[in-house]
Amino acid sequence: MLKVNALTLHCHTEPLLSDVSFHVVKGEILTLMGASGSGKSTLLAWLAGALDSPFQANGELWLNGQRCDELPTEARRIGILFQDALLFDHFSVGQNLLLAIPATVARCKRRETAEAALDNAGLSGFYARDPATLSGGQRARVALLRALLAQPEALLLDEPFSGLDAALRDSFRAWVFAEVKQRNIPVILVTHDVEDIPHNGRCLRLESWG
Repeated sequence: MLKVNALTLHCHTEPLLSDVSFHVVKGEILTLMGASGSGKSTLLAWLAGALDSPFQANGELWLNGQRCDELPTEARRIGILFQDALLFDHFSVGQNLLLAIPATVARCKRRETAEAALDNAGLSGFYARDPATLSGGQRARVALLRALLAQPEALLLDEPFSGLDAALRDSFRAWVFAEVKQRNIPVILVTHDVEDIPHNGRCLRLESWG
């Protein structure tokens, strides 16, 4: 379970969010919505341990019984997927995935693990592909695979569907929701589009905390 307790965010001296508390259980996707500037992406940055210097935060972050808000990013075991896939174009698709696989996976199994993930995503044979040759939907799938191969205990989705056309958006969204449900981890989704909210999912609006 991921829990946020009494979080307050300031930009310099100006309050952005005040006394925010919520929880997300394993396998649940919690959607955060709000107008531009309401603090959605800043909240995700705080969760990931990547808050920019103009911002200050007070509050607690707990993940599976461990307090994480004072840990560095790499120790939090929280993955994040942005609207931009942010792939390394000087590496192949497979090399992008290898970067995420934990060192605990045996060297002889790493390529096999990456190729199995690509097969599962409908991208068989893409291991040696140049990321620059991928479509937007293919890049998005590779980016999510990279986030999941790091074996996160929670996942943050920062408007990952907004750059896709309507038809691709629907299919990619369904695939993402199925993937994270299978892994049974808590997920926080930031979006402007009510169509992105999972069926029967919870949605919180940040304006109420401003």
